[in-house]
Amino acid sequence: MGGRFLAFVLAAATVALIVIGTVWPIPSAAAYAGITGPNTSYSTSTPEGAVDDLAHTIGQQNWGRAYSMLNNKSEFTQQQFINDIRGSYPGLRTYATLDTYEAQPLRATDNQAEVRLRLRWSTVVGTFLDTRDVQVVRNGDGWSPVWPLVKEQRVPPQVIPVNYLRWDVIYRGPGDDWGAQDVEAPHIRIVDMRPVQRAAGVAVLGEVLNEDVVPAFVSVKASLLRKDGSTLATEEAFDQISHLLLPKQVTPFLIMFPNAELSDVDSIHMDPTSNLIAASADPVVEIQNQKLSPAPYSVFSGDLSNQSGQIVNIAHVLATFYDQSGQLVWVGDQYIDRALQPQIPVPFSIPVPEDLARKVSSERAVVATYSNAAFQ
Repeated sequence: MGGRFLAFVLAAATVALIVIGTVWPIPSAAAYAGITGPNTSYSTSTPEGAVDDLAHTIGQQNWGRAYSMLNNKSEFTQQQFINDIRGSYPGLRTYATLDTYEAQPLRATDNQAEVRLRLRWSTVVGTFLDTRDVQVVRNGDGWSPVWPLVKEQRVPPQVIPVNYLRWDVIYRGPGDDWGAQDVEAPHIRIVDMRPVQRAAGVAVLGEVLNEDVVPAFVSVKASLLRKDGSTLATEEAFDQISHLLLPKQVTPFLIMFPNAELSDVDSIHMDPTSNLIAASADPVVEIQNQKLSPAPYSVFSGDLSNQSGQIVNIAHVLATFYDQSGQLVWVGDQYIDRALQPQIPVPFSIPVPEDLARKVSSERAVVATYSNAAFQ
């Protein structure tokens, strides 16, 4: 019972932290964004000021006022405006807070202007950037933004047949006379591991294999050891790993040790753990159009296609990069800020450090998913 409960708590806590950390951000982040004062406003006597005022109001989540400021509000409803910014279905965007914004004038005439608006949203797993080129038109003595609404595609009504594997777990209950017998934890193994020195510290990257015939909730802890055997630092892979592994699946992991120096490390102690967990092979998210652009500005990109009939609220792409000999070079990741609707491709883009990108010969990607239905 303990293993199943621990696995459920860890999975639920991951999603809960994402929600909590974005709904209630630290006060300093809001202060830096300039969105704390309820009565603060910007002059709309210039195109840039009008866009500043709109961004400030969006940051306050004062949707009624933000919508009323738009010159083209007759083209869409207030709810469509909110959905464009927050997402139609719960995802990272839904719980994000505006960290900072920047309004950059591009061109202007006496009656029209264009301003590039960069909205940087903050979540517990990092930030994401939303860039909009906003047209601004003169309205009397002031200026009014024309919001560039991007309407989400909608899946037509249909029946999607599913045929997927599912594992249920029956544990020994308090009234069962099984002695001390219970279902043992799945067998997992670290199949590759290497440390890399980065400017931010030491990165320990590797891969974990579930070599069992049952699903596993996995985690990996690493300890850096000095020459005298003492522990320099201990860290765990929190979100840069796919915690749920079906039988024979492999996940990459990356563990960061901030401010550590590889020259101070004599050896590394790895501690992988696993718990048996009920799981299914659905939803299936297919990775399409994979492409790795060359250095110096190397980016691994592609599209995610939700092949199931359910909404994927949070998708996490993990990419593993190898050199010509098959040795691990780097592990990168990206959280998708919008929920994945069935059959509608959503792009992803993972940058690769320039010094490591020149060594990359091949790559492999996996997708971890979180759905509200799984926690109801």
